[in-house]
Amino acid sequence: MEKKTLAAVAGLVAGTLFAATKGRERLALSRAKHPGPGGHVRMAKRLAGQIPYYAHVDERFFRADACDAAVAARRRAGFERLAALYAERFPKTLALTAGTREGLSDLQFTGRYRVPFPFAATVREHLPVGAFMARSDGAWLTDLDGNRFIDLTGSYGVNLFGNDFYKATMREALDVAEPLGAVLGSYHPVVADNVRRLRALSGLDEVSFHMSGTEAVMQAVRLARYHTGKRRLVRFAGAYHGWWGDVQPGIGNPVPADHTLTLADQSEQTLAVLARRKDIACVLVNPLQALHPNVGAPSDSQLVDSARTAGADLPAYIAWLRRLADTCRANSIVLIVDEVFMGFRLAPGSVARAWDIDADMIVWGKSLGGGLPIGALTGRAALMKRWRDDRPVDICFARGTFNAHPYVMAATDAFLRRLDTPAIEALYEGMTERWNARAARLNTLLAEAGLPLSVAHLETVWTILYTRPSRYNWMLQYYLRAEGLALSWVGTGRLIFSLDIDDALFDDIAARIVSAGQAMRADGWWDGPVATNKQLKRQALKESFGARLRGG
Repeated sequence: MEKKTLAAVAGLVAGTLFAATKGRERLALSRAKHPGPGGHVRMAKRLAGQIPYYAHVDERFFRADACDAAVAARRRAGFERLAALYAERFPKTLALTAGTREGLSDLQFTGRYRVPFPFAATVREHLPVGAFMARSDGAWLTDLDGNRFIDLTGSYGVNLFGNDFYKATMREALDVAEPLGAVLGSYHPVVADNVRRLRALSGLDEVSFHMSGTEAVMQAVRLARYHTGKRRLVRFAGAYHGWWGDVQPGIGNPVPADHTLTLADQSEQTLAVLARRKDIACVLVNPLQALHPNVGAPSDSQLVDSARTAGADLPAYIAWLRRLADTCRANSIVLIVDEVFMGFRLAPGSVARAWDIDADMIVWGKSLGGGLPIGALTGRAALMKRWRDDRPVDICFARGTFNAHPYVMAATDAFLRRLDTPAIEALYEGMTERWNARAARLNTLLAEAGLPLSVAHLETVWTILYTRPSRYNWMLQYYLRAEGLALSWVGTGRLIFSLDIDDALFDDIAARIVSAGQAMRADGWWDGPVATNKQLKRQALKESFGARLRGG
């Protein structure tokens, strides 16, 4: 009996200690998460599932902020004037867009999420945006109707050196790869040069080629799990590493990412969690988060108020990343730096090396392909190995039919060789000071014009901020397009400049942004009752509750 009693007591104590340990782990993990939706992805997903659809139509479209009738009339007149301008200026482009939308799901998605959803139906009907361009010429794009736009889309990050640069690298690739053609499996000789150059640029041992950044990140995570024997990965709140499940938990992912921890960057609690836990295979870092720490990529579809923020203390951010690297190294956690977007954009090579971050793996993409689709992974030899010498059947499989495609490899080689030319070196020389000065100049112009606008940036990646609380900031993108500026579907959330834009063209861009802001102000979109951002959010939340009660 005494033995049974002692065993029961021992079991109770062990259970209590286990529960206490787990409780401390959960508390530490909770403290390491960012308090916003980006840090609590499951909660964000549940909340998103509870928000019903409703639409602001007719008078409500212009008076969502309870403005008076005179302001609403100005807004309506301005909206109708813009709609007439679009219809007159873009008929061919809009007609082809409308005719293609029914069969192109990507176009349906981007068209639906250019503005906050309650306003989207009216905007799509009266202010449709063309999805087609006919040609490019330097920093200019021309649509099917002959309208010219200055390109601020950056081709989602691909366009670093200018459209003419990539025309040249793709044309060269056609000439170089044409004798071999689409012979896959065997390598074109330019692969050897690409491997040599990427090893030098990354400071790492080996290279693996893929067809997209998402695919290369998948391989990096798979290899980290294979070699560490651990399942969990850590990503940071708001960071983007492609659209596959484990790195894109929460809203947008229909499957739970059960092995993913979303923690806060620039957090001491995060470093403490990484130092203690024994189940973490890898940590993913996207250097773009320096522009908006712990927050998702800004999009005009999220502009229910003027609370958009951007910018950080870059030296402090870099110092924290170095501590992160030290913590990972001390605890056998693989540090993966995802430079798909920012690689070559901050320096003529790796951001991690430019910032002196000791990465185990670096993922590349976008501009590296010289205008063609690519993903690439560079890493330490011990981590890149896909088999075990002592267990030869236990492999980490990763292949792809189009990996190292001859035309892609030739365009990549053309891109990498041009990095060493005087013309490209000149674009990097003084780059930080040049783009800092341009942002400061535009902010001065906006302030002198009395506009409730400013810009934040990380070199050539910019975000427009709004300094007056308003529910209609998303309208600015339509005034900017009317001024001849081409934007991506996220609108003013992200402007991506190419390095070939000189001072004269930038001054032209700045003047167009100021002109668009002045036209928007004249049409009354920033007038109306004075409110705080918190009040505007509560107003939108009240509308959502009302729609839910109505069953809408």
